[in-house]
Amino acid sequence: MSHLKAWRAAIIHCIADPKDVGVNAAYEYFEDGLLVVEGDKIHALGDATALLATLPTDIHIEHYPDAIITPGFIDTHIHYPQTDMIGSYGEQLLTWLNTYTFPEEGKFHDKDHARNVADRFLKELLRNGTTTALVFGTVHKVSVEAFFEACEVHNLRMICGKVMMDRNAPDYLTDTPETSYQESKELIDTWHNKGRLHYAITPRFAPTSSDEQLQLAGKLLSEYDDVYMHTHLSENKDECAWVQDLFPESTNYLDVYDQHKLLSERSVFAHGIHLCDNEYHRLHETGSAISFCPTSNLFIGSGLFKLNKAEAHKVNVGLGTDVGGGTSFSMLQTMNEAYKVIQLQNENLNPIKSLYLSTLGGARALRLEDKIGNLAIGSEADFIILDKKATPLLTSRLALSKGIEETLFVFMTIGDDRAIQATYSAGQCVHKR
Repeated sequence: MSHLKAWRAAIIHCIADPKDVGVNAAYEYFEDGLLVVEGDKIHALGDATALLATLPTDIHIEHYPDAIITPGFIDTHIHYPQTDMIGSYGEQLLTWLNTYTFPEEGKFHDKDHARNVADRFLKELLRNGTTTALVFGTVHKVSVEAFFEACEVHNLRMICGKVMMDRNAPDYLTDTPETSYQESKELIDTWHNKGRLHYAITPRFAPTSSDEQLQLAGKLLSEYDDVYMHTHLSENKDECAWVQDLFPESTNYLDVYDQHKLLSERSVFAHGIHLCDNEYHRLHETGSAISFCPTSNLFIGSGLFKLNKAEAHKVNVGLGTDVGGGTSFSMLQTMNEAYKVIQLQNENLNPIKSLYLSTLGGARALRLEDKIGNLAIGSEADFIILDKKATPLLTSRLALSKGIEETLFVFMTIGDDRAIQATYSAGQCVHKR
């Protein structure tokens, strides 16, 4: 029997950013498509009838006449240790951290606890169609070890890092500049580029790191060609004012990171809501990216992300759920909230652009577009199957859809984890509803 495997359904993926080429040229759509996989890579993609004539007659084909195949979703900012505190009531960022987040993260000194949460966290991601994520651990080295060990079970392409935090946090959650440097270095040497795993240098945010710790984070970033840097930026106005008090020599929030050499083509800053033109310009100039986290920004009352400003300055942007500041692991629901954030600014977010942000745009933000983010031949076979009949409401609403853009928009507004029929990582099924 043929060593190739194939999936037949409607298929859509983005091939460019709609802002660069226009919506119609930004995607490929096959109403009756065929996705062919060899091992862990995509072997062929196209119209089913035409492609079948070129393939072995004994190829195994899974047929989904009521489904749409898309690339796996890419979450560019999420905290796995906050899984069990999702939906915590009544606070904005700084009090929310002290009231809920820090006590929860304190449990992750225990590797067994960390592994239990990591396993459940990954199941939630896969159940929601997310195949790659940029992930915060805690200050504990074992939290990252447990996470990576859990990822290896499913051969997932994931990025994670140990939090660096040496001040303005409880004693049970702080490290030192030296230990954060040394432990991060040990984790990089053990896990970075092991299989499909990558490491991110992870100062929590400027207020919880001393100058010395940020300097050592910058030193680490300079010592490795392709590690990531992942932190928070300008999420909340009180936070921004606090940063100015703590770092009076900085011209703005981003400048704190810039002075410590933490801006790079693999640096991803979560939120980036309250930025000035100089900060957007500097993000573009250094190739740094922003993770747009709409459910979190609305839930914690942080503000509205200005996608048009980021695009005007040609800053790479991906979507993030930010769980547990965010309220859902679902990238479909994250796209739903992103649409509302943009609506509140008297603009529209096209569904193709939403798909781009959650797939190829996220891959570009993470500099992984040569591996994931679309279904191009040679890409890794990370994809999902969206069920058009997952719920009675989806069934009836999609029966009235007049085209693929409307269909995507309906999935993004009333779809959730139930719409994910199956999730594939490197050609292997890692979730089936």
